[in-house]
Amino acid sequence: MDLTDTEDERDFRLRLRDWLRRTLPTLPPPPPAHDWPARRAYDCGWQRALYDAGYAGLHWPAEAGGRGATPAVHLIFLEETERAGAPYVGANFVGLLHAGPTIAAEGTPAQRARWLPAILRGDEVWCQGFSEPEAGSDLAALRTWAVREDDTYVVTGSKVWTSHAEVADWCELLVRTDSAAPRHKGISWLAMPMSAPGVTVRPLRTLAGSTEFAELVLDRVPVPVGHRVGEENDGWRVSMVTLSFERGTAFAGEVVACRRTLADMARTARHNGRWDDSSLRRRLGRLNAQFTALWRMTQWHACAGEAPRTGAAAVSGSVFKLLYSQARQELYDTAADLLGPPALDAGHPWTAARLSSLSYTIAAGTSHIQQNIIAERGLGLPKGR
Repeated sequence: MDLTDTEDERDFRLRLRDWLRRTLPTLPPPPPAHDWPARRAYDCGWQRALYDAGYAGLHWPAEAGGRGATPAVHLIFLEETERAGAPYVGANFVGLLHAGPTIAAEGTPAQRARWLPAILRGDEVWCQGFSEPEAGSDLAALRTWAVREDDTYVVTGSKVWTSHAEVADWCELLVRTDSAAPRHKGISWLAMPMSAPGVTVRPLRTLAGSTEFAELVLDRVPVPVGHRVGEENDGWRVSMVTLSFERGTAFAGEVVACRRTLADMARTARHNGRWDDSSLRRRLGRLNAQFTALWRMTQWHACAGEAPRTGAAAVSGSVFKLLYSQARQELYDTAADLLGPPALDAGHPWTAARLSSLSYTIAAGTSHIQQNIIAERGLGLPKGR
C-alpha cells in the first residue's frame, strides 16, 4: 500500500484546502449541542455546501450519484476536513455512512434514484432501527414483526438507541418477516418513513445530556413492500453489509479528530507544566502509537474495500471497532487526568467527549460481541457456551 500522494491526489488536497479556507469562515456559528432541530439544519446545510462544491459522496460509486473517487482521495478528504475543523456529518451520519451505501450496494435502480440523491444533498435524514429493548447485543433476537398484507408490511414492535430519530425522515429498520424460519433467516431490511402513522418517538437523554438516541414504538406501521431493500427474509445478510460500513471506515473522521485532540493534549501538557511527568508522556506516546495504527488500519480498510475478504480479513472491521473503542476511552481518561479539576466542568469539550466515549464499547456492537466475532469467524474458535 503506497501512502504517498500522487500528483492528482496532491492537486485534490490543495484544491480542497483552498475551498475549506474560503468556505469555513462563511458558515454560521454551530447551534447548541442539545438543540437537535437546529443541529439538523446546520448539518444539512453543510452537506448541501459539500454537494454544491462536488465533495458529497466522494467515495460512492458514480452510478449511485457519487464521484467514484479512489480510497486514497476519500481519506484525503477526511484528513483535510477534520484538520481544518470543518463540521462533521452529524445528523446525516446514518444516511451517508450506513443506509446510503447499503442502498447503493443492495437497492434496486428505483430505490437508488429515490433515496440516494436526497441523502447526498442533505435533504433527508435517516436513523437506524436495529437494536431492541429485549434483544441486548443479540441483533438476531429482534422481535419487531412485519406482517405482509398485499403490497404493504404492517410493522409492530419497538426499537431502542435509534440514532437521530427525533429529526429523521427515514429509518433503516430490521424486522422479522418469517416466524418459522431460523432466527437469522427470517429477517428483512426496510426503509420506513418516520412520518408514517403508528410511529412514536421517545427521546432518550444520555449521560452527556443529549437526546441523539430515542426509543421507537411501532404500532401497526404501514411500510410499502417496495421499500424493502434486498429480498424478503434476506435482511440478515443485508444488515451485515450495513454493519460492514459501520465498523469499517465510518469512524475514519473520528480517528483523525482523536489524533488532533492528542496533539492538543501534548501542547496543554507543555503549557501547564505537566510535560515533565514521565508517566504522562508514556501514556501520550502509547496513545499516539495506537491512533497511528488505527489510522493505518483505516487506510487498509479503504484500499481493500473493493476486494472480497474472507477468514480473518473479513472481521477486520470488528478488530478496528474493538481497538478504537478502547483507545478512545483511554484518550479521554488521560485528558481528564491532564485537566485536573476543570475536567469536572461539563461544558469543557474534553469532558463532553469523555462522557461520549463511554458509549463506544456498546454502540455498533458491544466489545464482547466484537471479541466473539473475532474469535469465532476470524480465528475459527468454537462458540462459547
